[in-house]
Amino acid sequence: MIKILTGYCLGLVLAFTLLSSSCKDKEANLVKVEKVNVTYTESNEDFPNPERGFYRYSEVHSSNYTVLSVDELKSYRSLQSIQSANYSVLSTLVFRYYILDDVVNQPIKSTFLDKLKKDFAAAREAGVKLIPRFVYTATAKPGNCPEGFICPLYGDAPKNIILNHIAQLKPVLHDNADIIACVQLGFIGVWGEQYYTDFFGDASQNATQGKLLDANWRDRIEVIKAMLDAVPADRMVQLRYPQIKQRYIYGINALITSAPLTDAQAFSENDIARLGYHNDCFLASSNDFGTYEDYGNSSTPRTSDGAVLNTLKDYFKADSKFVVVGGETCSDGYSPTNDCEPGGQAQAEFSSLHYSFINAHYNTEVNNDWQDGGCMDNIKRNLGYRFVLQSASLPDNAVRNASMQITLNIKNKGYASPYNKRTVKLVLRNKATKEIRSIDLATDIRRWYSGDNQVSESVNIPADLPAGDYEMLLNMPDAYASIATKPEFSIRLANNDVWESTTGYNNLNHTLKVN
Repeated sequence: MIKILTGYCLGLVLAFTLLSSSCKDKEANLVKVEKVNVTYTESNEDFPNPERGFYRYSEVHSSNYTVLSVDELKSYRSLQSIQSANYSVLSTLVFRYYILDDVVNQPIKSTFLDKLKKDFAAAREAGVKLIPRFVYTATAKPGNCPEGFICPLYGDAPKNIILNHIAQLKPVLHDNADIIACVQLGFIGVWGEQYYTDFFGDASQNATQGKLLDANWRDRIEVIKAMLDAVPADRMVQLRYPQIKQRYIYGINALITSAPLTDAQAFSENDIARLGYHNDCFLASSNDFGTYEDYGNSSTPRTSDGAVLNTLKDYFKADSKFVVVGGETCSDGYSPTNDCEPGGQAQAEFSSLHYSFINAHYNTEVNNDWQDGGCMDNIKRNLGYRFVLQSASLPDNAVRNASMQITLNIKNKGYASPYNKRTVKLVLRNKATKEIRSIDLATDIRRWYSGDNQVSESVNIPADLPAGDYEMLLNMPDAYASIATKPEFSIRLANNDVWESTTGYNNLNHTLKVN
């Protein structure tokens, strides 16, 4: 009887203890959370940020290959003057022409592939990314022909050779996806611009037809399909003309009124979401030297009137919001339209077409006008994305194994949003021990479009996080583990007193007490 009574009493004590413990847990989870609104100061500094801005130009011939220099690539991240130019730039992107001049009728040599791998390794070490374009010739051959400044034979390769070369390049491109910003289609025609070509339909005045036939479109589509397969699925391929994308997606009879990419389709690994543009004659003429033309097919003529121009440019404007856009200027003959505002419309054009990068070296006559006209500094800052953290609503305290609400008000003052996926992370750093805990946010940074963006999320505090005071930081690293911890590949906010160059973090300048 005594034993039974003792057990009963112990049971009551245990029940009371559990009840008391439960109440304490609930009380802890009901701790009043205080929030503060933190404001931030915008910076006007021009600084390097990944996958955007003025790119540095480079070319190499397969017959005489010199591997990229790590030290030279590193130097691009600091402000440097450009030859024959009155401006200076800093760069995180390197455009690289790979001119396959000695393999037009044979496979790519293994020595070339080995050196290509070394180029990627050098870029990785230097903290820059490459924009590769593989071509067979990048030299115009003048002569006695209707075009005059460039005549056939042009010197590119037939389709079977191109497809074999793309297959050879595929393993290298996949193995080095981390250091590729995007890949330009290349291969077809002089400069790889899909225009002056011996094998895919010559659209120039040098040809009798002066347009593209059905067979030409089918051959081009086959090359694009091969490139999309050879390039990693999370990387985009840039095309020279918007109509090329329309006819790839919708068929060789597609109209220039074909629908652009939508927000619902964007940033998937579907073909329509992976094809961007490189306009290599930005504001060079009313239609950018053939960028906005209908090249016809076997049953329709080539046309290039004002209605065609406006229709294709409207398509480009809508589609480009969700894909990578870049290129270069090529002629100053369209001045003052290609000058700074108010006389010109350079910045407005960059903005409406969502440009992420442009060539620092060509055409310097056009680029010099931006410097002289006073808009070069704006262009340097606003190519691609430029995120200004305006304010944040942040909690003063939080409870382990419970959620807290954060809100970030971010203005993208750039012409575009990031085109490659990357995770946005909230970093909690213990002020005493410096222990780091990183929590992935759900937001997709590629959808931080130009203008105002609000990120409002419920963040769970890990149950095993030690109690203490924590600095709150924002980290936007590269998606690839190989370079995710390298600060050079993390996005920096355009704010004063937030950037940590040694970590790649943006300090939110707020302390969180974790109970």
